[in-house]
Amino acid sequence: MSEPLFLEPVFHEKIWGGDHLRTEFGYDIPSDHTGECWAISAHPHGPATIANGQFKGITLDKLWSTNREQFGDAKGDVFPLLTKILDANDDLSVQVHPDDKYAAEHEHELGKTECWYIISAEPGAELYYGHNAKTREELADWINNGKWDKLFRKVPVKAGEFYYVPSGTIHALGKGIMVLETQQSSDTTYRLYDFDRVDKTTGQKRELHLQQSIDVTNVPHEDPKLNISVETVGDAEVTTFVKAPISKYFSVKKVTLENGKATFQREGLYTLVSVLNGEGTLTVDNHEYTIKKGQHFILPNPVKSWTYAGTLELIVSEPGVE
Repeated sequence: MSEPLFLEPVFHEKIWGGDHLRTEFGYDIPSDHTGECWAISAHPHGPATIANGQFKGITLDKLWSTNREQFGDAKGDVFPLLTKILDANDDLSVQVHPDDKYAAEHEHELGKTECWYIISAEPGAELYYGHNAKTREELADWINNGKWDKLFRKVPVKAGEFYYVPSGTIHALGKGIMVLETQQSSDTTYRLYDFDRVDKTTGQKRELHLQQSIDVTNVPHEDPKLNISVETVGDAEVTTFVKAPISKYFSVKKVTLENGKATFQREGLYTLVSVLNGEGTLTVDNHEYTIKKGQHFILPNPVKSWTYAGTLELIVSEPGVE
């Protein structure tokens, strides 16, 4: 029998984290400074565990290594994607991520292209997204001399928006924002600026990575030109935020269902799903599973089609094919 893989997430405490992962999603978080839910993860810094079926109790990284047929015999040493929910109770550090080539040479892991679906945003909330430097020399001057007001671009944000963040993009979530993040499975972050905060555990300011940031930042910054589209599948509205050729790493869609039903066919090698709102059922191979807000699951390669029913808001992603 083909079956979905439901996952038990891993939580990470952060200096900027809060308690919304508990109050909004009902997760059992480690503290009121929990910043990240690693929901679908095979990264060594926090692999999620399969919660059901024949692979129950196995971590996703182990399943990738030992049962690659579940992922369509996909190539690659590591599971390529990582799905998170982030709770920015305060501004994150302003940062940038390397591309695959730089990360492989210097960090021995994948680069990091990511994207955000805005779950919620308090009035007046802003993102740091991109920069104003026209040349790398100007970028280096402004970074090395702390000319942050000149350098950073800020963007007002509201719930329901989508932002694509290619490697080399200066960025940060601002205070009062929750996002569902789809990214390459990488944990490499270069911090440019951290608001001079002191880590209560160490009593020290967190490390900055100014030279690496200068090395990897795209200059000049250009906003990605997304071709967002909306279609109807059964009773569902499906919004495609990003896919190839704009992103070679993943496609990301939102599926919205209002007391309805919709059947989908697998398009990629496997499919990652996060339930952001509502409740309903998932039917796979004539077996019905109850799904609700806060659950995350993978529809592996043996699952060829599936049906959602109920009132649901889902973020769905699939790996890119290079």
